Amino acid sequence: MNDNISNLQHDLGHRLRQLRLARNLDQRTVADKAGISLRALSKLENGQGSTLKTFLRTLRALDYVKGIDMIAPEPTVSPLALLKNPLPPQRVRRPRHTKGGA
Repeated sequence: MNDNISNLQHDLGHRLRQLRLARNLDQRTVADKAGISLRALSKLENGQGSTLKTFLRTLRALDYVKGIDMIAPEPTVSPLALLKNPLPPQRVRRPRHTKGGA
């Protein structure tokens, strides 16, 4: 899969369309169930840009909320890492720069 954003949008839209068709649902039914316009669903399926809210509503209307876990799985912490630091990190830590330059 190409990393170009337009290609990624098109691929995602195509996959959503395939999921909808596999569930034997028409666009009107999914749009109504998602609470979005038919045009918004059509644009999403055609990879023409959409909002995150439209995407999530569509996933929910297709009964595919588990897709969210596949896109962004809940991070797991190694038991050994918990021994070193019992609290999960709350922010990104950057290396400190020394005053000498490097």
